[in-house]
Amino acid sequence: MAKEYRTIQEVAGPLMLVRDVENVTYDELGEIELANGETRRCKVLEIDGKNALVQLFESSTGINLSNSKVRFLGRSMELGVSEDMLGRVFDGLGNPIDDGPAILPEERRDINGVPMNPAARNYPSEFIETGISAIDGLNTLVRGQKLPIFSASGLPHAQLAAQIARQAKVKGKDEQFAVVFAAMGITFEEANYFIDSFKETGAIDRTVLFINLANDPAVERIATPKMALTAAEYLAFEKGMHVLVILTDITNYADALREISAARKEVPGRRGYPGYMYTDLATMYERAGRQRGKDGSVTMIPILTMPEDDKTHPIPDLTGYITEGQIILSRELYRKGIQPPIDVLPSLSRLKDKGIGEGKTRADHSNVMNQLFSAYARGKDAKELMVILGEAALSETDRIYAKFADEFEKKYVSQGYQSDRSIEETMDIGWELLNILPRAELKRIDDKYLDMYYKEK
Repeated sequence: MAKEYRTIQEVAGPLMLVRDVENVTYDELGEIELANGETRRCKVLEIDGKNALVQLFESSTGINLSNSKVRFLGRSMELGVSEDMLGRVFDGLGNPIDDGPAILPEERRDINGVPMNPAARNYPSEFIETGISAIDGLNTLVRGQKLPIFSASGLPHAQLAAQIARQAKVKGKDEQFAVVFAAMGITFEEANYFIDSFKETGAIDRTVLFINLANDPAVERIATPKMALTAAEYLAFEKGMHVLVILTDITNYADALREISAARKEVPGRRGYPGYMYTDLATMYERAGRQRGKDGSVTMIPILTMPEDDKTHPIPDLTGYITEGQIILSRELYRKGIQPPIDVLPSLSRLKDKGIGEGKTRADHSNVMNQLFSAYARGKDAKELMVILGEAALSETDRIYAKFADEFEKKYVSQGYQSDRSIEETMDIGWELLNILPRAELKRIDDKYLDMYYKEK
C-alpha cells in the first residue's frame, strides 16, 4: 500500500515541496488529498535527498500544509492504448472529452517511450500524398520523416494542419493509414475548428485527437505531445499502421518548458528557455521513423509559430537542426491572397529525392521539380528588377519569367484549403506552367520528358 505523507513544507505557485519521503523517483506521479476529501494530481520534478519537489496538475488553492496528505503512486505517467482510440478526442492527459465511453486499454505504456535504436531504423523512402501541390510536388513528405512547418503569428497554419490531416494518404497499396493530431495551448475556438473539420469530411474515423487548451496547466501541455507519440507508436509498430503525427503548436510547448524551468529557478539559456530544450525537443522528434521488421511507420509534422517571424529564434533554430527540412509560410504570399501561403524557395525537404520517381510518384517528377524551382527563382529576380528599373528595361525572356512567377503562385501554390490534388494533377499543373517558357529554357528536363509532355506553342 502506498505511503501517505503529511510533510508538505511549502507551496509556491504550481510547485510543492514534500519532506522526508522514501523511495520516490523522478517523474513519478502522486496524489494530494485535501482535508475535504478532494484529490489533485502531481508529478515529481526533482529529488534532493529526502525532499521531493512536485509539480501540480491543478490549482494549489485550498491546499492546507498541515491537513493535506500526499501519496506517490510508484509509476510515471502512462497512457492506456487500444485501436478503439481512433475516432476519439482526448485531453492532454489522455482522458476522453468527446462524451464517449472510457477506452478499455489493451496495454498501458509509459508516455516517455523508449529511444529507437539507430541501427534498427529503416531509411525513409516512400511517398506520402498530402494533396497540397507545394508540398507533394516540390518538398515531398516521405514516410518516417520529420518535416516541420514554420509559421508566424496570424498566418493560417491551423487551416493547413487540418487540411494535411484530412487529406494525407499512402499511395498504391491498400495500407492502413491513421492520423494522430495533438494541439497544445490552443483556444476553445481553434479546438472546435479542428474537431468540426475532421467530422465534416469523415477523417475523424482514422484520427486520434489530443487537445490541450490555453487555460490548461503547463505540465499537461508538456505531456500532450508525448501522449500523442505513445498512441502513434502503438498504432504503427503494434498494429502495422502508417501514422502521421501533427503537433501544433511547438512554440506553446516550449513556452510551457520555460515556465516550469523558471518556477524551478533553473539557470536560463537563450531567450530564457532552459539549456536542455534541444535535448527535450530531440527526444520528442526522434520518436518518428521506421523500424526494421515492422510494417508501420511514424511520420511527423511539427508546426511552430516563429516569435517575431525570426528564423534564428531558439525554437525554429533547434527544430531545424533536429528535423529533415522545413516548410515555411510567407506573410508576403498571405497578403497576396495565396492559400496556403507556402514559400517554396526557402522551404526544404531533405529526403524528397528518396520518395519521388518511377514507381513512387512519376518518372518525370525530379526533372519537373528542379525546373520549377529554377524558373520560379529567376522569375522572382525578374520581378524585383522590374520594381527597380521598370518593365521596359527587362529582356523579353525576363518578362516571360516574371509572368511565370505570377502564374506559378496563382495556379500551383494557391489551391485553397478544400482542394485535394493527386500527384498526377500536381505534375500536370507543373507542365502547364512550364509551357509558358520557351523549350530552349527548360535545361533541367530530359529530352524524352519534353517530347512526352511539352506542348509547342
